[in-house]
Amino acid sequence: MMEIFLLTFLIFLLAVLGLAIGWLFNSKVLKGSCGGLSSIPGIAKSDCSCSNPCEKRRKQMLKQ
Repeated sequence: MMEIFLLTFLIFLLAVLGLAIGWLFNSKVLKGSCGGLSSIPGIAKSDCSCSNPCEKRRKQMLKQ
């Protein structure tokens, strides 16, 4: 039983380590999105209240 636990722990540890290394080498800044769930089709749209909307939202606003 302990072997299964250690194997599972090792697999999860490798997965987290891989994600962390990928994030470090990607060097992108974590950022939110303006709109969130309202940008999903079928959900009621709401106005963007960001003072500086993201690029995706600016493109949507230009189309409208």
